[in-house]
Amino acid sequence: MAATAITPTSTGAPAPRTAPGFALLGTVQATLIFTLMAISVPLPDIGREFGLDHSRLVLLNAAYGLSFAALLLLGGRLTDRYGGRRMLTTGLVVLGLASIAAPLAPGYTALLLLRFLQGAAAALVAPAGMAVLKTLLPGPAAYGRAMATWGGLSVLGATTGNLASGAVASWLSWRWMFAVPVVVAAAALALAPALLPRDPARDRRPALDLPGAVLATAGTVLVSYGLVLTETGGWQLPLALGLLLPAAGVLRERRAAEPLLPLGFLRGGRRLLGLAATLLSAGGTATLFLLLTLHLQQDLGWTPLATSGAFLPYAAALLLGGQAAGPLVGRVGPKAVTAIGLATGTAGLFALAHLGTGSGYLPLVPGLVLLPFGAALAFAGAAVLATDGVPEEQIGLAGGVLNTAMELGPTVLLTALLTVGSGGAALAAAGALFALTALAGTLT
Repeated sequence: MAATAITPTSTGAPAPRTAPGFALLGTVQATLIFTLMAISVPLPDIGREFGLDHSRLVLLNAAYGLSFAALLLLGGRLTDRYGGRRMLTTGLVVLGLASIAAPLAPGYTALLLLRFLQGAAAALVAPAGMAVLKTLLPGPAAYGRAMATWGGLSVLGATTGNLASGAVASWLSWRWMFAVPVVVAAAALALAPALLPRDPARDRRPALDLPGAVLATAGTVLVSYGLVLTETGGWQLPLALGLLLPAAGVLRERRAAEPLLPLGFLRGGRRLLGLAATLLSAGGTATLFLLLTLHLQQDLGWTPLATSGAFLPYAAALLLGGQAAGPLVGRVGPKAVTAIGLATGTAGLFALAHLGTGSGYLPLVPGLVLLPFGAALAFAGAAVLATDGVPEEQIGLAGGVLNTAMELGPTVLLTALLTVGSGGAALAAAGALFALTALAGTLT
């Protein structure tokens, strides 16, 4: 597949006339991942307030990501059928209402269900936002530049969520974290009619493969849930069923007239490289967040606020990487930028591989800079590769697949790496995977 032509600008940003619309969509995308991380740092406080054991805390922490990842393919196809702005608006309404109700939750069950509902709303919003972006920037060059920036927004949202959650948990209450998605959803709903284009008219709407959607959704939920349960036991049955259902889904998709995920969509090394890099970068950054948070709070006795502050070099490097990514994609192409980003992330992970119970903070700072800088580059290049050459009628599907890789990455990679060992061993294993994918990127 030929590379998308990308005309560089001084900043790599979209053209000025579309900047407000892009800023709105980008803020929404970052907020979806911010909401994913909203209760990560104050999770022990929630456990004490509601009297939760470890297994229920694990499920509560995973609930948003489970429904988000499981419903993304369906959300993408709904977007292709009914239009990006319509699905974006619908998802934002649900996200806003669930986020209003979440801080009022009287107990564990209500909060768990609302986190599932937030994730389901995000599964509509994420692919719909990419479809609206395509309508806002129909030219391949402008859309390519936008996707180079888009790739780093999720990491920015995750980082902001981690930083903010520690401060809010220390000074206020974890319930205030839900104010952010409420405000962003309300603002986006108010501004969308003025800033975002209407959905283009289409001669035909793709059919919905509901049996395929059920198999894909159930399979993703069971696989993710099984991986989550590896910490607490009872994971074998859901994981086995979760692996069987996608196999049945593939057989179903081969016979369907309009499958949920056409098998030809994943054909080609460039798109697969983009999806693999997205999965690894999301998983690598999540692994670092978890291991370093545990190290600082459990081994070194840091407070949640101090732990959040420890990620300030990470956030600064991420912003610098995001600023550099757009122009760099324009100059050397998305495949090269993806490989460079993965190689830089590899160096960061190996710099952190000596993490152990006796490790202080300062020796970890080089890795805290190299990994996010490389991840920002890898996400930027990978987003362009994963959406390169996608036809108009499949742009929602592309958004669903890309975001699925981003959501499954932390669950799959984190669980796999922690079976290798904790701390430095897991980070070294992640570095090896980054290196192999970077090498593959240079060869395809």
